[in-house]
Amino acid sequence: MIRVLLPSHLRTLARIDGEVSLDVAGPVTQRTVLDALEARYPVLRGTIRGHDSGPRRAFIRFFACEQDLSHQQPDDPLPPAVAAGTEPYLIVGAMAGG
Repeated sequence: MIRVLLPSHLRTLARIDGEVSLDVAGPVTQRTVLDALEARYPVLRGTIRGHDSGPRRAFIRFFACEQDLSHQQPDDPLPPAVAAGTEPYLIVGAMAGG
């Protein structure tokens, strides 16, 4: 069971309270987690990554185990603690401006 934490605006959009738990078949990668998330909550398609399951959207970042995973390849394995469900996979809305 993979634990996913979403920013509040995406939780509101998908009508989610708190953390999401997902079953992910096969290797646990950013792609498989996001595929499972979008399959369960279709309203999130195009909000985290492009509608064609392409690269992440601007101002969206991915973190796990105190590491920024935003620039890793989508098919790289996520840390073992995320795959085991002991640590969450965080999808974070980044801030910009000055």
